[in-house]
Amino acid sequence: MLRRSGYLVLGFLMLALGVIGAVLPVMPTTIFLILAAWFFGRSSPRLEAWLLNHRRFGPSLRAWREEGAIPRRAKLLACLGMASGYGIFFITVQPGLWLALGVAVFMLGSAFYVTTRPEPSAQADKVPRQ
Repeated sequence: MLRRSGYLVLGFLMLALGVIGAVLPVMPTTIFLILAAWFFGRSSPRLEAWLLNHRRFGPSLRAWREEGAIPRRAKLLACLGMASGYGIFFITVQPGLWLALGVAVFMLGSAFYVTTRPEPSAQADKVPRQ
């Protein structure tokens, strides 16, 4: 019971962060929604189904869950977000050489991971039946 409640709270926290990320260009959305679906899957099948069937977010979540796939547009937005975030970091923090390189390597590694994921097949776009 306590574990289920904890998963539910974490699901709502991840959902809130995902919604914030949908509004703020430098904060990711999809990873938080993937985590929200995972937490809801362990605490509330109804909320998990709601997220997976959501008009806007459902197709991407289903593609990730079923195929580990990321749509091309999401890849582009993720890379643009990472580049923007790095630019803001570089300008505002004015990091030393090693910190700037370390963060750049992390961002490039993340961008490499995102861009090398497959793109979803037409099957992942179909809404599952309940």
